[in-house]
Amino acid sequence: MNVLPIRSALISVYYKDGLEPLVKKLHADGVTLYSTGGTQSFIEALNIPVVAVEDLTGYASILGGRVKTLHPKVFGGILARRENISDLNELAGYEIPTIDLVIVDLYPFEETVTAGANHADTIEKIDIGGISLIRAAAKNYNEVVILSGKDQYSRLLEQLNTQHGTTLADRQRYAAEAFATSSNYDTHIFNYFNRSEQLEVLRISSNDAHVLRYGENPHQKGAFYGKLEELFEILNGKTLSYNNLLDVDAAVNLLADFEDPTFAIIKHNNACGLASRDTILQAWHDALAGDPVSAFGGILMGNRTIDLDTAKEIDKLFYEVLIAPDFAPGVVELLSKKKNRILLRMKRSLPANPSVRAILNGVLVQDKDNHIDALDNLRVVTQKTPTRQELEDMVFALKLVKHTKSNAIVLARNKQLIGSGTGQTSRIDAMKQAVHKARSFNFEIDGAVLASDAFFPFADSVEVAFHEGIRAVVQPGGSIKDQDSIDFCDQHGMAMTFTGIRHFKH
Repeated sequence: MNVLPIRSALISVYYKDGLEPLVKKLHADGVTLYSTGGTQSFIEALNIPVVAVEDLTGYASILGGRVKTLHPKVFGGILARRENISDLNELAGYEIPTIDLVIVDLYPFEETVTAGANHADTIEKIDIGGISLIRAAAKNYNEVVILSGKDQYSRLLEQLNTQHGTTLADRQRYAAEAFATSSNYDTHIFNYFNRSEQLEVLRISSNDAHVLRYGENPHQKGAFYGKLEELFEILNGKTLSYNNLLDVDAAVNLLADFEDPTFAIIKHNNACGLASRDTILQAWHDALAGDPVSAFGGILMGNRTIDLDTAKEIDKLFYEVLIAPDFAPGVVELLSKKKNRILLRMKRSLPANPSVRAILNGVLVQDKDNHIDALDNLRVVTQKTPTRQELEDMVFALKLVKHTKSNAIVLARNKQLIGSGTGQTSRIDAMKQAVHKARSFNFEIDGAVLASDAFFPFADSVEVAFHEGIRAVVQPGGSIKDQDSIDFCDQHGMAMTFTGIRHFKH
């Protein structure tokens, strides 16, 4: 095993977490340390000698710190090929020392954007010197070690303690991780500048891989790339699974459309229970009533603080995940008695990222369906006008059918889901399934409204609705046979509204 020792190191980092033990080890091994600014002060505070980069280059930091390390005496020492006599002679002629280890991270550009900083502050977080140092050291991985993140400090420390240096395989791994860091960083900068043209050019990058127990099924590998901690505080429970994450995403996107106290129960990416009420406790009871069988093992989410009374009722059900903006005192302690229950406190809303889906040998990208149907969107197309309650239920049902797998039909009454048809190959089958679900849980369908995610190609669904007691229907419209459905409604005293907006979800 060919191990190269480290004799000199350049250290310039934004985050100092975990750096101290490594710096002390390097000093103990007699390594010459070079540094800049805050990192230099950090090392000096440990009573460890360090050479300022400006003493090496002969130039002070300029432009308010924008230029510190961009100098031939820095990059020459990193990029010089140790077995190339010409390179070494040039170094000697300019009195440039070789640098065997570069420890550098990058200004927090992505975090600055996420925090909502203004444009000027965001631009200042575009790293120039750091990204150049990372690329230079990684290019010369044959003889230089590059650490591009604090999570690597302990690994190098272990290598120094056990093998007194690094192998070529070690350095190649660090180089690969360095280029992953630089490409990910540049992707986020590109996407920031390209915000208005998201569908013209696609760049996706993430260094935040969370390996999951498995994918959709145990024989499939799975991973999640993202920063859950930006969205949620995990208060209890086991690690979220692949399927958990899909359902959590469905729940969060659904409840983002509701302002009143609302509770949702999600199973296989569809709502099996949903209700809006004056209190979150009432919303829970009526959401659960929508389908108490399917609710078993589901994903629960409320858009208000979970109080103790609501928690006691929720505690009676077996579920996988509970999401809420907050939990009242005593609630987490109560619900955490079952250690596998996952409790998530949602810290912020979802970012407005486009929807990306892998297919064939590429990906499909589209804007998210952010349209929320409101009363103003409803156009009455029948002789009969819906009542105020029917109109409000139509809006409620439209919010839900938008998040339901196509073909989709939703039956709602008094802002409660009472039956849904999901993922059917024909709209009439979705209609029949919705009616069957409502009947199976003893809901009175008379007085309910029907919402469809897309137009009715025939009048058959409206006919079924009428015979089940439904007298108000909302749909996008747009079929060449729209008039057939309108005529049936007029002949049977039904009200129908069009939205003009389709909500397919494949």
